[in-house]
Amino acid sequence: MAFMTRTNKEPTSLDNTPAKSFWREYGEALFIALILALVIRAFVVQAFSIPSGSMIPTLLVGDYLLVNKFNYGIRNPFNNKVLIPTWKPQRGDIAVFIFPQDPTKDYIKRVIGLPGDRVQVINKKVYINGDLYKTPQAQHTDNIVISPTQSTRDNFGPVVVPKDSYFFMGDNRDQSYDSRFWGFVPMDALRGKAVIIYFSWRGDEHEPIYLAFLGGLKGLIHQQAWDSGSFYLRWNRIGRLIN
Repeated sequence: MAFMTRTNKEPTSLDNTPAKSFWREYGEALFIALILALVIRAFVVQAFSIPSGSMIPTLLVGDYLLVNKFNYGIRNPFNNKVLIPTWKPQRGDIAVFIFPQDPTKDYIKRVIGLPGDRVQVINKKVYINGDLYKTPQAQHTDNIVISPTQSTRDNFGPVVVPKDSYFFMGDNRDQSYDSRFWGFVPMDALRGKAVIIYFSWRGDEHEPIYLAFLGGLKGLIHQQAWDSGSFYLRWNRIGRLIN
């Protein structure tokens, strides 16, 4: 008696359904992971890096941050407008926003003035609704007080923050290009609240991170010692909450 064997058939699983090929399973998993990553980036959390020193000492050049995009409302990922309101910015928050004068750029500063607040700067001191407002993290590196006829850096206002807008300042007050110079930030321009530093390195701020890393590696190869002048990992900043 001859027995026939089945050939050229797809392998079957225990429930008699055709088993997926390795590449199909891998492709589906990769596609789902990509969709989840895009959704998380659009609505929940996004990574940003610090390219300038306007927020020193709170944030340093070379810090990499996670920003909670859910904090200030669920937004349309195409025009950034709020679809579902959640919470509003609070005075003292460090937030990322679309730069009002150039929508291709994102800025990060500290919220100083809320809608309806009367903001004034007198000889470097900030006043909110007539009361002195101190930011413990703020610093001044220049002892010279500039006249209001020369610049709005040290003497500004008073101005009233419009509805649904915010007044921002950098912690590095004498080296920050902020609302004192270009005005208010509308609610629709906010990206989210900065929450944690997940990575931080020090090197030449004008050099890409991969080139700086290669510079450190070169020292290890040729001098048997890592070139920390080219690339130095700030372990003490990784995982630090931002406030």
